Amino acid sequence: MAENHTGLVVGASRGLGLGLAAELKSRGWNVVATVRDQAGERRLRGLADKPGGEIVVEHVDINDDAEIAGLRRRLDGHLFDLVFVNAGIALPEPDDAASASRASAAAIFLTNAVAPIRLARVFVDRVRDGSGIIAFMSSGLGSVADKTDRYAELYSASKAALNSLSRSFAAGLGRRRITVLAVAPGWVRTDMGGPGASLSVEDSTRGIVDVLEARAGTGRHGFVDYCGRDVAW
Repeated sequence: MAENHTGLVVGASRGLGLGLAAELKSRGWNVVATVRDQAGERRLRGLADKPGGEIVVEHVDINDDAEIAGLRRRLDGHLFDLVFVNAGIALPEPDDAASASRASAAAIFLTNAVAPIRLARVFVDRVRDGSGIIAFMSSGLGSVADKTDRYAELYSASKAALNSLSRSFAAGLGRRRITVLAVAPGWVRTDMGGPGASLSVEDSTRGIVDVLEARAGTGRHGFVDYCGRDVAW
């Protein structure tokens, strides 16, 4: 699938987004990757000399509608085989519904659930019909069926909301044949996952891209993990 294919990775400053851009590039994809700051741009520029496809860096804040509209105008001539929205914040305070501030609760749902869907809707007409994929970085914590504790209440709920909205998004595609995926990357050694996590960024993103390439052209919606296994909603 990789030859002459182009992907848009939103949220590629570090961690899984940066790893996803690197993995796609290494397989020959041309990648447009977005960041919010100069530090993220420098990390992406560091991939430029590595073998594979091309990397183009764009700046966007996923919570800023004007910036998203500007990105859409700048990329108007592109047709993407993949749009992958990697957006996720965790609360700096105790993550439970009883004690989190109202502003923090609103922010985590906006960034983790609402903003990714809004961006996808802006770019849906730039995704290749038939073989194209729109994917959202979800989490195993977003599984309502598997939720058996109070850990990370609002983060978990925000990812469950993303999963629900991704179903609505897929249902609204009508006759367009685009594969829509909510992807659980596993427990990964990132700033959010921590140093004790079981997976490296490279292992997770390698698996994710394998799943993306395997699912391309199915036109189906699913909640899957980095190994391609279905995750309970």
